[in-house]
Amino acid sequence: MKRKPIWTRTWGLLALSLFVFLAACGGGASQGSEPASAADGSSSEASTSPVKVVWWHSMSGELGETVDNLVKQFNESQSDVQVQAVYQGEYDEGLNKFKTAMGSGSGPTMMQTYEVGSRFMIDSQAITPMQQFIDADKFDLSQLEENILAYYTFDNKLYSMPFNTSNPILYYNKDAFKAAGLDPEHPPTTYAGIEAAAQKLSKDGQSGGAFPIYSWLMEQLLANQDAQLLNNNNGRSALATESLVNSQAAVDTLTWWKKLVDDKVMINLGRKTDDTKKAFAAGQIAMTMDSTASLRGIVNSVGGKFEVGTAPIPKPSDEYKGKGGVIVGGASLWIMNDKSEAEQQAAWKFIKFLTEPSTQAYWHVNTGYFPITKKAYDEELVKENMKKYPQFETAVTQLHDTKIDPATQGAVMGIFPEARQLTETAMEEAINGSKTPKEALDNAAAQITQKLQDYNDSIAQ
Repeated sequence: MKRKPIWTRTWGLLALSLFVFLAACGGGASQGSEPASAADGSSSEASTSPVKVVWWHSMSGELGETVDNLVKQFNESQSDVQVQAVYQGEYDEGLNKFKTAMGSGSGPTMMQTYEVGSRFMIDSQAITPMQQFIDADKFDLSQLEENILAYYTFDNKLYSMPFNTSNPILYYNKDAFKAAGLDPEHPPTTYAGIEAAAQKLSKDGQSGGAFPIYSWLMEQLLANQDAQLLNNNNGRSALATESLVNSQAAVDTLTWWKKLVDDKVMINLGRKTDDTKKAFAAGQIAMTMDSTASLRGIVNSVGGKFEVGTAPIPKPSDEYKGKGGVIVGGASLWIMNDKSEAEQQAAWKFIKFLTEPSTQAYWHVNTGYFPITKKAYDEELVKENMKKYPQFETAVTQLHDTKIDPATQGAVMGIFPEARQLTETAMEEAINGSKTPKEALDNAAAQITQKLQDYNDSIAQ
């Protein structure tokens, strides 16, 4: 028997498992609608009017301006398709609006959703897998970055097209390294190395560093030692039923993090990455971890006060060299299956435009996100930008050095946003000393596991 679409079941469990304060769901079509065979979205009966594609996205500020410019370039390049980009708020808010619109006919043609929303998007049965368009059009996926495609690939099928992509790197103050007698060209690569450097850097009112209490960083530090966050191969061989956030690797990592703060060689600035970025740019801390997408903003904020260095995120020890790697963060693009074939094909045409080397070069240079297309690095625009921001080479190397396996593909679960909040609470409890790292992570794992079970029950009905 075909299971009922997810939004027709008890919405309370699903809302609980996806977002705090998520709105009630509507109805919609089943997932399996086939795209038209024509790659350009046209048909013999198509009218001369362009097909309209509504794109809901979550890019604001300068990122939003870049999105608008890309849409303008595409619309002016041809007359068959006209894309309308509509900002829907931050990721949580945008997906909330999407859920509310499902089945009403008022939703978008295509949707930008952050990576941790992937499991929900698949389970919603509201999307047409990107693989169907790829196969029908014989689109060559080998032109795109394998390590980026890996996150959005399930059962050898690409469900969405990567759009804005990043991973974390270590940022450090090269001038502070020199002043502390450290080699600025050989930054630390291990937990012990970070600790030793932080001890020497902590002087004259400057702290050795600060890492934001951000679950994404914990996930990355675990993947970098090839440790998984969930059972069932990080939720990729089957729905995850158990959180592994209390694994020995996680306990050891949080214990190290707490020791840095307890020994006063690093400071705790809380959850907001903006606070650590500001402290770094002001010279108050000498090291931090942040997204590759923040590189240009960090360098510009420093404004020549000191030289910014970048390095891969650390591993527990040299024994882990060659193991694990980073997980891509960011968001991808999904095509909705309740729209006509012509409209879905029009969206696919726009998505193909977004993957072109020149488009990716423009996107990368103006946002700091990775190009998803390999040949984008051959574009003069990217070459010139790499000369201006040579620190980005660290990000490219780290991405390419990552071994693709379930740990580095990244965990997937329908309750990921809530799981992150619970993990960050545990990190705070441990770092502030109200619980031991093991107690805090055990408690978080138990709560996440229960929410996973509730979610799985809701989609099995």
